[in-house]
Amino acid sequence: MNHPHPGLPYPSKLAKKTLRIVALGGLGEIGRNMTVFEYEGRLLIVDCGVLFPGDDQPGIDLILPDFSYLKDRMNDIEAIFLTHGHEDHIGAVPYLLRERSDIRIIGSKLTLAFVTPKLKERRITAPMTQVKAGQIEKVGPFTLEFVTVNHSIPDSLAVAIKTEAGVVLHTGDFKMDKMPLDGKVTDLETFARLGKEGVDLFLVDSTNADVPGLTVAEKDIYPALKEAIARTPRRVVVTSFASHVHRIQQVLNAAQEANRKVAYVGRSMVRNMKLAEDLGYLKVPTGLVVD
Repeated sequence: MNHPHPGLPYPSKLAKKTLRIVALGGLGEIGRNMTVFEYEGRLLIVDCGVLFPGDDQPGIDLILPDFSYLKDRMNDIEAIFLTHGHEDHIGAVPYLLRERSDIRIIGSKLTLAFVTPKLKERRITAPMTQVKAGQIEKVGPFTLEFVTVNHSIPDSLAVAIKTEAGVVLHTGDFKMDKMPLDGKVTDLETFARLGKEGVDLFLVDSTNADVPGLTVAEKDIYPALKEAIARTPRRVVVTSFASHVHRIQQVLNAAQEANRKVAYVGRSMVRNMKLAEDLGYLKVPTGLVVD
């Protein structure tokens, strides 16, 4: 993919006590989410995902963020914080860590569980810090506060990034599902508290946020899913992202009610659902899933 602004010069030296934010992907596109925060010569990265190619890009497997901005500054990176475990937010981590393998990775339990096999496949061992909502973590000159947000994957987090230059609230991907399967709604109370304390910049990342109307609750999909699985006499093929834990939970529930079996197809699906089950995010009745 060609750079949209090939003549754009490298940013000038940053003034003291000033925060610079550079998006290396994810703006105006669904994929390769990656944002760099710079303060006092140190860098914090939020997300590092891939973009899947379109029909007009044959022969291309993945599209990465533009790492060239970091080429001569790899040693200035304090950490990568991952908001959640979707590929468009974590898929490029191994490619960045090929340049420097000891970058600290920060994320929730499930997010780190999804990243770890990707690094093992490439024989990369990186330091990891598991965090949860309500926790505050000091990362170089950055102070991070993590906030629960609801999404189609459990353990999603927003982050308040605090420096002497001000406070940035980065939502990560989220939705306003009032009846999520795991009972964890977006923590608007903490958002309000941060707003009262003072937020200088609010970065909102939510697919279709500019489309009028409300998000359909995950539970509202269940009746149609249940009917399709119960009434179909032969096999039912359900397509889903390999990290869509909540949707797979609904398929498992519907299959159990219809006295049917479930088989996962695809390496990522098998791996991710096994991890989600082992960590308690996916409830799988004994004998329901077959090879």
